[in-house]
Amino acid sequence: MKQASESLHATVHGRVQGVNFRYYTQRTAQALQLTGWVANRPDGTVEVVAEGARSALDQFLDFLRHGPSHAQVDRVDVEWLKATGQFTHFQVTG
Repeated sequence: MKQASESLHATVHGRVQGVNFRYYTQRTAQALQLTGWVANRPDGTVEVVAEGARSALDQFLDFLRHGPSHAQVDRVDVEWLKATGQFTHFQVTG
C-alpha cells in the first residue's frame, strides 16, 4: 500500500448534521482513495481527518466546503499535517 503523503484535519461548521454529511463524506473520500475518518461532534460540527495524495485532498476539501445538497456549510477550519499512515480505510466513527 502506498504511503500517504499529507493529512488534512478539518472542522466543518453549518447545518452539517442530520443531512447525510458523514455518508457522502465517506463516499467521496473512498472515491478519492483517501483514508481516515469523519465524526459528528457534540457542538454540531463535523470533524474530518483524511490522508492521501495532496491532489486528492484538495478535491476532498472542495467537497467539504460545499457538502451534499441538503447541507449548508458556513465555514471549514483546515489544518495541514504530515500523514501518519495509521489508517487503512475511511470510516464514519461517530
